[in-house]
Amino acid sequence: MEKPIIIMGVSGSGKSTIGSMLAKELDYTFFDADDYHPESNKQKMASGHPLNDEDRHPWLLILAGLLESNPRCVLACSALKEAYRDLMDPANEYSWIYLDGSKELIAERMKARQNHFFKAEMLDSQFDTLEIPETADHVSIDQPPLLIVNEVISILKES
Repeated sequence: MEKPIIIMGVSGSGKSTIGSMLAKELDYTFFDADDYHPESNKQKMASGHPLNDEDRHPWLLILAGLLESNPRCVLACSALKEAYRDLMDPANEYSWIYLDGSKELIAERMKARQNHFFKAEMLDSQFDTLEIPETADHVSIDQPPLLIVNEVISILKES
């Protein structure tokens, strides 16, 4: 059975890079959850304020619908809390991949990023909010993107 794949983790962990590479390898459609944030959320994050659950709820509902209607997709999404993951995947049917990396490594990567609304200074709030997923497969980001994608493909073949 084909099912959506969610690449999750804190901002700067490589979700978009890994997700788009994976989608290309699998011939799946790639979606970046950041593209579905309302403008008000983007402005809030750009001004240095983290989103709260109330900000995220309508966005998560949109993502849930996207996943339900696109079984052959890869979604890059932070999905920091278990409640968010439950809302997006209520029957626990999808493949979840958690990109796992240290705050220091991710902060270095974020400082090199340009043209993104999320500010590196907000990384602490991401780690504070993060509920490490117990049911997702964990993949270390302390390796080149192609190796990460290959590891994810191996995990998906085994499941």
